[in-house]
Amino acid sequence: MRICVYCASSAQCDPEYHRSAFRLGEVLADAGCTTVYGGGGMGSMGALADGALSRQGHVVGIIPRFMTEVEWQHPGLATLDIVEDMRERKHRLLTGSDAVVALPGGCGTFEEVFEAITLKRLGLYLKPIVFVNTRGYYDALRDLMQHSIRERMMGEAHAAMWQFVDTVEDVLPAIRGSNAWPEDARTFAALKPA
Repeated sequence: MRICVYCASSAQCDPEYHRSAFRLGEVLADAGCTTVYGGGGMGSMGALADGALSRQGHVVGIIPRFMTEVEWQHPGLATLDIVEDMRERKHRLLTGSDAVVALPGGCGTFEEVFEAITLKRLGLYLKPIVFVNTRGYYDALRDLMQHSIRERMMGEAHAAMWQFVDTVEDVLPAIRGSNAWPEDARTFAALKPA
């Protein structure tokens, strides 16, 4: 499987986030998965790659050229694809992936994972999307998404587009246990009056 992982570059956050990212890299490598991520060498991004590489895992980094000009890339990647901009990076990360995993992150992670959810809602991306809720990081986001459903900005069926897990060990079972998202999702993407 090719797993797209979104995560943070912050080196200032609680070290537990980095340990969790490192462990996810190990888990994915041990399972024979290819880890595809943003190519960075700092924070959870670097830890994720380090974890996978420590188990001889296959890691693909995809990074915009401007980031390489300030040397944000991970120095140990055998496969580092340099793209022109953030838009191309997002497209390349998602294209061909068998699942999306969102580790705790900031605005970049939010943007990336919400684009994946939007594409899934429209039937353009049908694969599992899993949030890793380390330290309860995504509790407020989970509440917000449920609030959006209660307020009928999304339908009840849309709650099946994503899953939350508490540990990285739960990621692959969640992916493997996901129900297929229907290819005709576009037909119920818009909420109609009851």
